Amino acid sequence: MLLVSAPGFSQSKKTKKEPEPVVQPTSPIVEQRLNQELDRIAKLAKGKVGLCAVHLESGKQVSMNLQERFPMASTVKVAIAVELLTKIEKGDLSLRTMVDLKPSDLHPGSGTLETLFAKPGVQLSVENLLELMMVISDNSATDILLNLVGGVEPVRARLKALGIQGMSVDRTIVELIADLEGVTLPPSDQWTVGFYDKLGAAATPETRRAAALKLEADPRDTSTPEAMVNLLTQIYQAKALKPESRDLLLAVMERCRGGLARIKGYLPPATVVAHKTGSLNSSATDDVGIITLPGDAGHIVIAVFITASSQAAAEREQTIAHLSRTVYDYFLFQPPVQSIR
Repeated sequence: MLLVSAPGFSQSKKTKKEPEPVVQPTSPIVEQRLNQELDRIAKLAKGKVGLCAVHLESGKQVSMNLQERFPMASTVKVAIAVELLTKIEKGDLSLRTMVDLKPSDLHPGSGTLETLFAKPGVQLSVENLLELMMVISDNSATDILLNLVGGVEPVRARLKALGIQGMSVDRTIVELIADLEGVTLPPSDQWTVGFYDKLGAAATPETRRAAALKLEADPRDTSTPEAMVNLLTQIYQAKALKPESRDLLLAVMERCRGGLARIKGYLPPATVVAHKTGSLNSSATDDVGIITLPGDAGHIVIAVFITASSQAAAEREQTIAHLSRTVYDYFLFQPPVQSIR
């Protein structure tokens, strides 16, 4: 567990004396109690837990397994969205670009789009697909957009350009799910509507268990809690994207329908949370996002990952909810204070 307090801002950059934020040092007793409580909660998952939470306005940070790798599952869609919106900013694409839906584009985990594939000639805009990817985590929409930006290589290049280390984007979502379930995919020209359902039905429980264990140790499509918080921070601060693109992405993430029992689970009902969840059976239960604290208490960028857990999904989600509420309360009552020097 690591707790970092940021120093006060230098006044040398000011042109005149005015109230400026000063971060008061946290009591060692408070730090000790916080660490003990987070450790206690993390043990409830009966697995490996990663946490990074940064209070943006003060720079204070709370973390657990900060630089350990965890399967990202669908939280990788944040990185894909950043590359997509970057290409839109450059004029390579438009939110209004229309995309044909092809039979080979229907992938597992696509409830909404599945009904549309039965209607030949259906098109969706890039904006529609972005909404589906981030709000309901539609996997077909994700792979369509990933193909539209040029695959995983441009996403990796974008992360590198942002200086983000500790995050790896390596596969399409259908490839990731196939590896999770021990399914060997045929050539893409053989993908027809419903092709994956037949392949998945042939996988045995033993095959699935072995594949899931292998995935938990796979370095591909993983992130450290630190790297994910770095990406989210750059999004919020309009460093990864222009302000208008940032605002669009955060608004979409505020509408995320998944994981209501995770980061948002025990927060006050009116709390604004822009987030993205991720799930891969017991291999990954994740939630990452930005919490707006009430009043002028600031914002928390948070990433919580759980892997290799023997607990049921509900208990894993409760672990995330308890961790998030503990972090929320800590930063709510430990904000920077105003003073005059």
